[in-house]
Amino acid sequence: MLEALKTELAMQKNYLSGKAIETIYFGGGTPSLLTADELLNITEVIAKHYDISQLEEFTIETNPDDLTKQYINSLKSTLVNRFSIGTQSFFDADLDYMNRAHNAQEADYAIKAVQDAGYTNITIDLIYGTPGLTDKNWLYNLNKVHELDIPHLSAYALTVEENTALHHNIKTKKSAPVDAAQSAHQFEILMNKAEEMGFEHYEISNFAKQGHRALHNTNYWLGAHYLGIGPSAHSFNGHSRQWNIANNALYMKSIITDKQLNFEQETLTQEQQLNEYIMTSLRTSWGVDLDKVATTWGDDHVHRIAELAQPFIEEDKVISEQQALTLSKKGKLFADYIAGELFA
Repeated sequence: MLEALKTELAMQKNYLSGKAIETIYFGGGTPSLLTADELLNITEVIAKHYDISQLEEFTIETNPDDLTKQYINSLKSTLVNRFSIGTQSFFDADLDYMNRAHNAQEADYAIKAVQDAGYTNITIDLIYGTPGLTDKNWLYNLNKVHELDIPHLSAYALTVEENTALHHNIKTKKSAPVDAAQSAHQFEILMNKAEEMGFEHYEISNFAKQGHRALHNTNYWLGAHYLGIGPSAHSFNGHSRQWNIANNALYMKSIITDKQLNFEQETLTQEQQLNEYIMTSLRTSWGVDLDKVATTWGDDHVHRIAELAQPFIEEDKVISEQQALTLSKKGKLFADYIAGELFA
């Protein structure tokens, strides 16, 4: 797999048209299985084929049970400067329900160990809406973020994907189903508590202390071009999207044996590009910039969007200020629906 990743990096070297790389994000699986030497080796390949002179942020997604002191210290020899720790919850019952390998004690230890090693740019994931997660326990999880002085938080409502162990357990009544009303209520608790703790709610699922927005994610929401490497990885160059084959074995065979990329591609129409802009920007604190819409897609779309947004403005779900449309706290509960209503 590592050989295939490095080969794809070389094959895709022209995808970003020589633009300097600002962020690298190792995610989409369990990158903390990689040793520091393996990470260094991949980074050397990136540096060989891409301009990383402007690299600001190098994030690695990690499982708490992988973050031993020895492993964390070994990463000091790499360019990693940001940790995304898949905490999910500080309660064992929630972690058992989600079939996680770590326990609450390991989550607490992992965060402190990363901090003790001198890393301050840390984000954790938390999940709400889990059956059995009381509002009291959800507040406890959020208070732990404050107690541990974590500068960035990503929080997601529990979703059940098909062909997962959780989906099977719910279907066979071995696990309780997800309650949408509970998720919505706990999202409201999240927004209020995060504000109280001094976090900026800069994207639907993301909260940051001053100076700690995720640069990688922010660039994505701003429509920056990006290259994804590996099975299922997605890439975007402004006018088309492409995604690699998901199957690991077929991915490796196509690159190592067949010497070619195996991916699907979609060229976006002007309307699709506008819809993508609406979907991503409406999720953020800066919102839909109507001046940008006018410049890129034309005044007709500005008038259409403004007209469609009016009922949501009257319902206090959308805020219209300085030629930008943003979501209110109330509107954030309906983000995807509102975006869809504004689509071309």
